[in-house]
Amino acid sequence: MQKTVLIVEDETRIAQWVKTYFERAGFYAEVCADGRSGLQTARQLAPDIIVLDLMLPGMSGEAVCEALRRESDVPIIMLTAKGAHHDRITGLESGADDYMVKPFNPEELVARANAILRRVKGKVQNSLQCGPVSLDLGARVATLSGAPIALSVAQITLLETFMRHPNQVLTRNQLIEMAFEGNFDAFDRAIDSHIRRLRKVLHIENHEPIQTVYGAGYKYVVTDLNL
Repeated sequence: MQKTVLIVEDETRIAQWVKTYFERAGFYAEVCADGRSGLQTARQLAPDIIVLDLMLPGMSGEAVCEALRRESDVPIIMLTAKGAHHDRITGLESGADDYMVKPFNPEELVARANAILRRVKGKVQNSLQCGPVSLDLGARVATLSGAPIALSVAQITLLETFMRHPNQVLTRNQLIEMAFEGNFDAFDRAIDSHIRRLRKVLHIENHEPIQTVYGAGYKYVVTDLNL
């Protein structure tokens, strides 16, 4: 089945350039030039993956990403013209799975998109349970005490890794290797951004399941295991 990519980019030259490379790779590609139409098209088109510029007219890429993440776990790659770490973190914390800084190689962008889609497709249909947190790997849906949690593909992948290794300290490098098979080109502090998002949505009654072990890494603390 042909994969669909939605490209939300207000610079016409870049949008058409990216569209051409995705089409050469066998994708059906749709382009939107502003945030509001991009959000509406994403809802109607239900693409397999979205390439989203951070700086958009009308509605920012960050706002679009946050709105989509409340409704869907569609993979999102954020584009930004800025190289500052703050802008990269902004994209990741709004729910993006990956980012690329302009100027970028369109072949690398397509390769990253395919890598994300392979991870999504390759998940075995099963489920995990750690205390009140449940993870349906087939549907890629996480719930907390039965209520759905809005997470990105990258965050669900990290959550799966933590849930498969409860009460075990994992370094950033181990998380990158185990969750993403080493294919996570973002600087390692991007892992921290995804973990901050997980902590925010998993917080229950003063309990933080994901704890920092200073100088070592992170540990998913579970006192009532039901795996």
